[in-house]
Amino acid sequence: QVQLVESGGGLVQAGGSLRLSCAASGRTISSYNMGWFRQAPGKEREFVAAISWSGGSTYYADSVKGRVTISRDNAKNTVYLQMNSLNPEDTAVYYCAASTFVHSVETASTLYDYWGQGTQVTVSS
Repeated sequence: QVQLVESGGGLVQAGGSLRLSCAASGRTISSYNMGWFRQAPGKEREFVAAISWSGGSTYYADSVKGRVTISRDNAKNTVYLQMNSLNPEDTAVYYCAASTFVHSVETASTLYDYWGQGTQVTVSS
């Protein structure tokens, strides 16, 4: 069992930056692909970014490509999401997730087995 705890969310002005962290415990995440998802009020949860277990492959949603970078430090059992040039449309609860399906980096939330509780990101205009 893997427990995931997100941190780093908050209120930021449009154009600003935030770095989210996802700390894992219970098991090492070095054998899991990891992903970030978000859910805005009244909307379905959507994929943001994912990274392979080795860090060698990453994938981004078109809506964040070029503004967001996912990374991981397996020694610290932590995954990061650096978000730049934030805009109000990025306002959402951001979730970290771990997937035991490591054959490819996936965007479907159904392929992720463990989830954190989420951290709120609010971008003001």
